[in-house]
Amino acid sequence: MIDIKQILEQPELVEKSNKARNKDIDLKIVTDLYNRRNDLIQKTQKLRTKANEIASQISKAASDDRQPLIAEGKELKVKVKDLEKDLADVESKYKEELQKYPNVLRDDVPVGKDESDNKELRKFGEPTKLDFEPKDHLDLGEALGIIDMQRAAKVSGARFSYLKGDAVMLEYALIQYALSELVKEGFTPVLPPHMISIDAMNAMGYLAHGGEEEVYHLKNDPSVLIGTSEQALGPMHMDEILDLKDLPLRYVAVSPCYRREAGSYGKDTRGILRVHQFNKVEMFSFTTPEKSDEEHEYLLSLQERFMQELELPHRVMVLASGDTGTPSARTYDIETWIPSQNTYRETSSTSNTTDFQTRRLNIRVKQGGESVFAHALNGTAFALSRTPVAIMENYQQKDGSIKVPDVLQKYMGKDLIKA
Repeated sequence: MIDIKQILEQPELVEKSNKARNKDIDLKIVTDLYNRRNDLIQKTQKLRTKANEIASQISKAASDDRQPLIAEGKELKVKVKDLEKDLADVESKYKEELQKYPNVLRDDVPVGKDESDNKELRKFGEPTKLDFEPKDHLDLGEALGIIDMQRAAKVSGARFSYLKGDAVMLEYALIQYALSELVKEGFTPVLPPHMISIDAMNAMGYLAHGGEEEVYHLKNDPSVLIGTSEQALGPMHMDEILDLKDLPLRYVAVSPCYRREAGSYGKDTRGILRVHQFNKVEMFSFTTPEKSDEEHEYLLSLQERFMQELELPHRVMVLASGDTGTPSARTYDIETWIPSQNTYRETSSTSNTTDFQTRRLNIRVKQGGESVFAHALNGTAFALSRTPVAIMENYQQKDGSIKVPDVLQKYMGKDLIKA
């Protein structure tokens, strides 16, 4: 959640950010609740102090003087109880209202309604030109016997797949390549839990604003399946104070991701571009408020380096305000050329969530004699559905085989995927 102080002290900035996101939120509601909450806290504390004073007087008073004090003490307890009930109600409404607020956007985020307003920052390479009609990844995968959607649909339903043979080897080659490079950069590898509590997911900001519809909830437990390992990495340090000398604290996690894709009915129904279960290599950083924008550019530079070393044509986009997710103050996307679709498609993203998540998670850092909320950032190294799609399509050969990118050949043990 955002800081109430920002709403109180910079209401114009918050309103401007909400308007850019197409959010109609009345700031007066939360400020009135905040003032009402503070008033009730003061009144409750005042009565408690008075009740404690009377209790002290009772113990010292003569027996004949105790009854009036006891009666007054009982009356105060009733009043305190009534105030506590009112305070609990106002506190609940206040927290609920505050959680409606998305993160405040960075100044350089372009204002726009949706993804059509995203802004291209730079481009690497030219779209792949083949001297034959390109096949899509599913036709290639089925012909090579490495993707089986039909049997997966029989077993699990639509938008699931069996990956086999060299599709599996390609995926693990990408994992090994990413881990090897990121460990050199000082990232700590993590295998996170795939299930987290509803409270942890809510603290990460993924259950509000319709997010519940995208998440798989467990029937018999107050838990959900993660949609990205970021959701398990953030809460790892909740209620902790990080040591300044350890920052930036960088992790790289490998995990499955589970997504209902409830809001994407009819989109990308063919192949593995948009599925309910896929693996991902995810980067995550904790840093200081002053360094978070610098860290964001660093994560983006790693993403660009990976795609350039894979020699995949791509472009860097900064998301428009209306397309930026609730927890994020700024998001960059890497979009990679997909020959069969004759367009660029998102293959990775990186977001600076500032203190939106860490405030809910109570993750702080001691800095300059005081404790401040750390900033958290995330970035995809490889989404292991989309990156293989881009490799298969851009590296396809006329005979239906697929050339393995040079940087992956030592992990694959071959330079060509063929039937």
